[in-house]
Amino acid sequence: MPRRPGPPSRAASESRAAPNDLVMLGEFGRAQGLRGEIRLKSFTSDPLAIISYGPLRAADGRTFVLTEAKPAPGSSPDLLVVRVQGVSDRTGAETLTRVALYCERDKLGAPEDEDEFFAADLVGLEAVDAEGATIGTVVAVPNYGGGDLLEIRSAKGGATALLPFTKAFVPVLDVPNRRVVVDPPADFFAPAGPKPADEPG
Repeated sequence: MPRRPGPPSRAASESRAAPNDLVMLGEFGRAQGLRGEIRLKSFTSDPLAIISYGPLRAADGRTFVLTEAKPAPGSSPDLLVVRVQGVSDRTGAETLTRVALYCERDKLGAPEDEDEFFAADLVGLEAVDAEGATIGTVVAVPNYGGGDLLEIRSAKGGATALLPFTKAFVPVLDVPNRRVVVDPPADFFAPAGPKPADEPG
């Protein structure tokens, strides 16, 4: 779970907004192979721990039991290959693509530190600048090994951009009022420039 902005060495999970009293723990991806395995993006601090939470719920009320989980080969640590109770072929796995998995918030307990938050508490926050103008919305809280990041989608649409989740870039975090004050670089949402042409040999 992320901490309030400060030193960059913080453990994190990632998530997005959950309905009611639920916290999103993962999301199914594409089918893997022919025997019912499916990729899963885990949002728990220990990705493999998602299997220990028991039956998980979808937003439409369906429940799923993960019976096996292993890291997906050649991928980031939060990507797994899982088996789901009752799913035994590729067709069944394909029906689960993009289904988000939730558990009841009370099963997770409370953060141990007052400066810690569930990632689900951060996703969906309105990102504003120092003057209060809306910049975008937090859509994920990834960590690729170099510290927590806020993935922000511009209020004007288009691709998302990543902002380090530190005090310098995120001076104010106001979870109760669903907003975060950010200080991004001027070119934060600028598209990547063209790749330089190879110099003649």
